Amino acid sequence: MAKGTVAFFNDTGGYGFIETDDADEDVFFHMEDVGGPDLEEGQELEFDIVEAEKGPRATNVERL
Repeated sequence: MAKGTVAFFNDTGGYGFIETDDADEDVFFHMEDVGGPDLEEGQELEFDIVEAEKGPRATNVERL
């Protein structure tokens, strides 16, 4: 699993981006992949990366 931190989160849209050394660009995530309360910028996460239509996407996201 990859590790990273929330670089941006839009609570209205329920999506954001994770900064990680495990990908060349920030990784998109949606709250449907996280569950629970909203995330905050700087929150540390562990996740899997899949290649989606628009770029890397985080799945199986867990808070650390």
